[in-house]
Amino acid sequence: MDGVAATQLIKQQFPAIKILVLSTFDDDDYVARAMEFGATGYLLKDTNAEELAQAIRLAHKGYTQLGPGLFEKAVSGIRAATTPELPPTDQLKALSPELEQLTPREREVLCFLIAGATNRHIAETLYISERTVKNHVTSILVRLNFNDRIQAAMFASPYLPLLKTLST
Repeated sequence: MDGVAATQLIKQQFPAIKILVLSTFDDDDYVARAMEFGATGYLLKDTNAEELAQAIRLAHKGYTQLGPGLFEKAVSGIRAATTPELPPTDQLKALSPELEQLTPREREVLCFLIAGATNRHIAETLYISERTVKNHVTSILVRLNFNDRIQAAMFASPYLPLLKTLST
């Protein structure tokens, strides 16, 4: 079986196990399916040893790990697997009460997280301190019940146009 099927089987039998996929495949669908089936991370085999060791340590702690350029692939694969039409603004409550409870500023910060922006970039763009950005990110993670910004971004990415509209 391939790594995606193995990930699915392992997570079904041992849900607490953290799986960090190391693969030569960077196909959108392959990356997205591995993450959907519960992989904690996905790296390509050309990842250097130091980065791999760090990714293993962080994955063990529960932080999602994605190699360079793979976040976009995971998100695009997940988007392709979901309904292509985004829900209208008035249906956001019914589809995602978690996103509705965010403040407009938190929605704005979440849009930056979806784009993969750093705290420094967010702070400079919004004219706020990095500490304030960190506070917003922490609040977003708590409200959405995620451990890290990648999980929150992947969850919210299908709603990006709505989030942009609601954060203004």
